[in-house]
Amino acid sequence: MTSTHAFWLAGRPVTGEATFDVSNPWDGRLVGQVGVPTDAQIEEAVAAAYAVRDEFAATPAHVRAAALDHVSKRLVERTEEIAQLISAENGKPIKWARGEVGRAVSVFRFAAEEARRFNGGEAQRLDTDQGGQGRLALTRRFPKGVVLGIAPFNFPLNLCAHKVAPAIAAGAPIILKPAPATPLSGLILGELLAETELPAGSWSILPVPNDRMPALVQDERLPVISFTGSEQVGYAIMDSVPRKHCTLELGGNGAAVVLGDYASDADLDWAATRIATFSNYQGGQSCISVQRVIADASVYDRLLPRIVAAVEAQVTGDPSDDATDVGPLVSEDAAKRVEAWVQEAVDAGAALLTGGKRDGASYAPTVLADVPADTTLACEEVFGPVLTVQKVEGEAAAFAAVNNSKYGLQAGVFTHDLQVAFRAHRALEVGGVVIGDVPSYRADQMPYGGAKQSGVGREGVRFAMDDYTYERVLVLTGLAL
Repeated sequence: MTSTHAFWLAGRPVTGEATFDVSNPWDGRLVGQVGVPTDAQIEEAVAAAYAVRDEFAATPAHVRAAALDHVSKRLVERTEEIAQLISAENGKPIKWARGEVGRAVSVFRFAAEEARRFNGGEAQRLDTDQGGQGRLALTRRFPKGVVLGIAPFNFPLNLCAHKVAPAIAAGAPIILKPAPATPLSGLILGELLAETELPAGSWSILPVPNDRMPALVQDERLPVISFTGSEQVGYAIMDSVPRKHCTLELGGNGAAVVLGDYASDADLDWAATRIATFSNYQGGQSCISVQRVIADASVYDRLLPRIVAAVEAQVTGDPSDDATDVGPLVSEDAAKRVEAWVQEAVDAGAALLTGGKRDGASYAPTVLADVPADTTLACEEVFGPVLTVQKVEGEAAAFAAVNNSKYGLQAGVFTHDLQVAFRAHRALEVGGVVIGDVPSYRADQMPYGGAKQSGVGREGVRFAMDDYTYERVLVLTGLAL
């Protein structure tokens, strides 16, 4: 896997005047080279997308659905190849990479289904008042225009799918920018889309360097921006284009609450296993990985050693090995940042219970207790395999601890009490509450997004389609209703 990869300009493969290298974070080997679009090529892609927007919006639903179905089926056929590519460029353990391909298969299948039933129209009688006699309103949704999708490195295929598939389903042209560290998985989608009959110009996949993104963000021909990434970059984009529609899926510091009724040995074993797995999956590089455990005092002393043991049982090492649970972070710099945050917490008085060691781009799965509230680790998204554990007295204190964060993406609550589940849904300032499991659960068809500094808008295929479109009312007059 050391070939040079073209990018996709208005549906056709092209190369730029320069290339950049994509390296494996585990061993540093070259995975591939990618062409860099020139300014003229970027302009050509934007112009093509803008020119085709009306034609694409009017494309029959069955054409868009067939294209999406095709991509879904081809992803199935190429699962192992694509999983190996994800693992190579991202450092993700191969078993998680296979799971990511499977999720992308579902995203395109869901999008095909939604394309067939979206925009069916809602009729509303207007003769409820005398002035509306004989009138009927028909509401349909139409694309806001070309979508600029900006994807991150941590799910280099599936989060590209979450930009591309809803746009195509809604009839909105899209220009996708994959992450510079992991562009190859996104470019694979170009190979599959090129096999379809979608109009030329309706999609482009451009590995544009980050320092050249402001011009694209500012381009008035791209009225919709869908961004997944850091809080700082996301809000900088929104602030720079206040009149554009921005969907921002930003950071989190996911909390898993274990309440006092979740007290049997089987309960605590399940909670500990789930917490250990999903604080470390993807190397902790997931916006909804478990970063904080908030445990009721009545179960804390029995839960904590179980969590430590389950974390220590995580298999670390070569991501190409089927047995590996935790691979490297995306870069050595990322691992050094995690190392510094943990050391800051320990220096401030936190108890390091396991882990805390770095080897190149790899960081050992780590558990800390008694982390001071003013440390970086307690306040920010660590985006690494690090878990903090906190003791609280009762449900109210647990929910207050969850909300004591600038982030609000998802939370998990381990309880058997249905009333508590509904209280959690009401009280927790997050975009999603998962009962009986960790906050890391995401079904790709459900609404996904955050509150507070975790972003605005929602992904999840149908919900992204709503974000990419707007309602337009048609009033019919002189009807015998």
